[in-house]
Amino acid sequence: MISEEEKEELKIELAKLEDEISTLRQVLAAKEKHLVEIKQKLGISLMNELKQNFSKSWHDVQTTSAYKKTHETLSHAGQKATAAISNVGTAISKKFGDMRNSPTFKSFEEKVETTVTSLKTKVGGTSHTGGSFEEVLSSTAHASAQSSLAGTRLPESEEELQC
Repeated sequence: MISEEEKEELKIELAKLEDEISTLRQVLAAKEKHLVEIKQKLGISLMNELKQNFSKSWHDVQTTSAYKKTHETLSHAGQKATAAISNVGTAISKKFGDMRNSPTFKSFEEKVETTVTSLKTKVGGTSHTGGSFEEVLSSTAHASAQSSLAGTRLPESEEELQC
């Protein structure tokens, strides 16, 4: 336990410390106020300070060895990825070229050309039936439907369609 005399000394010391802290707070508040006034006169805003702090921090990060090593590694990886993608694109182009020259593709291409020519002939009116565009479309659709849906009857006239 503490003696009465020690208690009194501690109370006096406590009071002095509280007074000093109060005085220091007042001095600090006055200095902060003076700081704000000087910054206002110099045109320094909070935003400018934040920008400066950010720029300094970013510069500090960029100068670290970890950042430099990571930057070099990612740059190297990016170059390799670019080269790999370029090689894949070249390979795909070559495969498409090879496929276009294959007998299967040529056969398919010929069938498409024949079909297009046939349709152009029918639509152009040079066929023996001499039908209109709508009639050609209708007959083509009808023939296609009959071949794919054997046994299913489709309406042939507008009257049947409206029912």
